Amino acid sequence: MAVNPITMAALVLIYLAATLIIGYMGYKKTKSAEDYLVAGRDSHPVIIALSYGATFISTSAIIGFGGAAANMGMGLIWLTVLNIGLGILLAFVLFGKKTREIGQRLSAVTFPDLMCKLYKSPLLQYIAGFIIVISMPLYTAAILIGGARFIEPTLGIPYSTSLILFALITAVYVVFGGLIAVMYTDAFQGTIMLIGMTVLLALTLIAVGGFTAGTTALTNMAHLVPKALADQGMTGWTSMPVLGSPMWFTLVTTIVMGVGIGVLAQPQLVVRFMTAKDNRALNRAVLVGGPFILMMTGVAFTVGALSNVYFYQTSGKIALDAAGGNVDSIIPLFINGAMPDIFVVIFMLTLLAAAMSTLSALYHAMGTALVCDLWGRGKECALSMRAHQYGIVLMMVVSTILAFMLPISIIARATAMFMGLCACAFLPAFAVGVYAKAPCTKAALSSMVTGAVIWFLWTAFFHAAEAKPLGICQAIFGKVTLLGSPWTAVDPIVIALPISLVVMILMQWQSGNQQPAAVAA
Repeated sequence: MAVNPITMAALVLIYLAATLIIGYMGYKKTKSAEDYLVAGRDSHPVIIALSYGATFISTSAIIGFGGAAANMGMGLIWLTVLNIGLGILLAFVLFGKKTREIGQRLSAVTFPDLMCKLYKSPLLQYIAGFIIVISMPLYTAAILIGGARFIEPTLGIPYSTSLILFALITAVYVVFGGLIAVMYTDAFQGTIMLIGMTVLLALTLIAVGGFTAGTTALTNMAHLVPKALADQGMTGWTSMPVLGSPMWFTLVTTIVMGVGIGVLAQPQLVVRFMTAKDNRALNRAVLVGGPFILMMTGVAFTVGALSNVYFYQTSGKIALDAAGGNVDSIIPLFINGAMPDIFVVIFMLTLLAAAMSTLSALYHAMGTALVCDLWGRGKECALSMRAHQYGIVLMMVVSTILAFMLPISIIARATAMFMGLCACAFLPAFAVGVYAKAPCTKAALSSMVTGAVIWFLWTAFFHAAEAKPLGICQAIFGKVTLLGSPWTAVDPIVIALPISLVVMILMQWQSGNQQPAAVAA
């Protein structure tokens, strides 16, 4: 990269200094445990929207799913539709207001704490906290990988060094500043992301000759689809895969549904609702959050798909081949090759902002789940800021170690896995809990455990993308999966979420029918 090293260092230092200063401002405003855990329940609507959006969108969306779009095509745009329709409109209007009201009334400070107080069940808090502590490091590790993969070639430092530095810098302001610092820095980082992605879209369209010329060229490249992908149902980068084919199931059930629905029950996002002062703040936040998500995901998926045009015109290869078969390297390679040198640094800051905003939220969510919901539940130590700081550091270390262990091309899949598990385990109980007048504890416990267990069983024994690397089915039964196609491509969310929902509704309905009889007796 030809950009002046002094310019590059200056921009990076300015960004890091601004981030730490804003984090310090959050630290100075953090006076109590409630400040540390739910930002004092008095956040500005713009702060809420940018924090929610920046937490939702990370390097997994830009690097991981951008690379997936380069590999699978523009069908991923359907995920943008679900992200806005479900992740913003439905989440804020249907769930956000009730979550804020109930969270404030019950003084809930974490998602598991909210579930515990909704259903009056400490066991529910333990189970929710356990699922978070076990599964969230996978998502966190994927985000660490995404940031480190771009820092590595841009700054010319080893991957391991970039990953460790990345994790440490983010942890600093989270540990000391709590959720106020997290949300302040999220808003700052979200603004940088919005600027960076807008410029990226413009420069990409210039590189491929405009949107019409670029998409036409991409359509005409259909004959270049690799045989392995064509055999799975891929028909081109501007068309959907063959209905019912393995790639169709992967695109629709794993990526679009897994992430699009999973966003509704992500613990680190639900907490954002509890930071609002009133419902008006949430209404205003929608006006900022919707366009933000449109720009973040829509641009990433469009640029990812169009990168095939650039690589083919400049090297005679499609994006996946140019990146050596690593989906996670496609967007970093495209940025470093197609963009002006100064923008490479600016986009690195965009990715840093995207990753750090999500990482900070995940560190905070994991640390508080470990301390408040598992280790210190019901104890005074659960409200100790010092204890939460130790918890955040511990979970940061675990996530960083896991990042070194994960294979290539894992970012998008790890994200979909985490969000799918959240939907299967949490969504039915969460939805009924915030709306039912007398939510049934037994129904919530059964739904949560059923959703999580079935998700794991389908992941380990039926869904080939995870069953093969896990090797559990192979070790027990001597074969990769228990069923053949098309079931090997059907994501666990398609099986586990409906069952979890049915269990929740039937048991809640049964509980409602039994109550009048009990009163009459």
